[in-house]
Amino acid sequence: MASVEPPKSKRKIRKETYVKKLKEYLEEYQNIIIVQVDNVGSNQMQKVRISLRGKAVVLMGKNTIIRKIIREFLPKKPQLEAVLPYVFGNIGFVFTNGNLNEVRKIILDHKVPAAAKSGSVAPNEVVVPAGSTGMDPGQTAFFQALNIATKIVKGAIEIINAVVLIKPGDKVTSSHVALLDKLNIKPFSYGFKVTDVYENGVVYKAEILDMTQADLLAKFFNGVSKLAAISCAISFPTLVTVPYLLGNAFRKLVSISLATEYTFKEAQTFKDYLADPSKFASAAPAAAAAPAGGAAAAKKVEEKPKEEEEDEDGDMDMGGLFD
Repeated sequence: MASVEPPKSKRKIRKETYVKKLKEYLEEYQNIIIVQVDNVGSNQMQKVRISLRGKAVVLMGKNTIIRKIIREFLPKKPQLEAVLPYVFGNIGFVFTNGNLNEVRKIILDHKVPAAAKSGSVAPNEVVVPAGSTGMDPGQTAFFQALNIATKIVKGAIEIINAVVLIKPGDKVTSSHVALLDKLNIKPFSYGFKVTDVYENGVVYKAEILDMTQADLLAKFFNGVSKLAAISCAISFPTLVTVPYLLGNAFRKLVSISLATEYTFKEAQTFKDYLADPSKFASAAPAAAAAPAGGAAAAKKVEEKPKEEEEDEDGDMDMGGLFD
């Protein structure tokens, strides 16, 4: 009698489905945007997925399973090994074959304001603005404990100057949470954080996507100029240094020619100048005088027809008088 296999558990079915899906995505898509999803709720996650339909797909999962599947997939795509060092923490993958900048923009647009939580690390600076708080004077001691200068105006506590309450990277305390709750301030906004991008076998920081073509060209030519400087310093010929090396060699030959009796065609001009600078100085006034003389002659030629016209007019008038 044939043995009957026990039915698979829901957990095992989900795992097999996930493995199959991840392998399909690794095969189908060429680019991966690596994101951190700290403090991201399921509703927010769903909105991101809907916004990316037709452009990209989001896949979350356990890091151990992701690493295992990528290692199994390396014989087909060995370049995926570059992704393995980035699989840590609370991360996810956004697979796409489309424009990386466009997909990243959609991801970053989905942020929601959130209240401060005690013990969490502040992702940005929190500033309490100056002005009325609407709180009664009995709570002044609360502000004094946080070193916030206040005054009483019309029966309410008013903060005199804006105060930086929390700096980026600081831990949020219970006092911070209580104050922000009383002031109804939600200082943080949470969403997908794009950290790195995998493209054509290379992983790079997401900030590189902000670079324009002008930035790339500037960095390229900066590198070329540094290469030219180093090559010139060690007299190593390259495509960018050959013109400089030839120019330096020519100057040295001219210097040797001026210091000795040896000469050549290009150096003879310099020798003639040093021998008699007056020859070159006299040529300049002559060149300057030629245009001046030409202008005077041209002016004289232009004036001559006018005189002839005046004579003709005079003859006509005289003829009329004698008639």
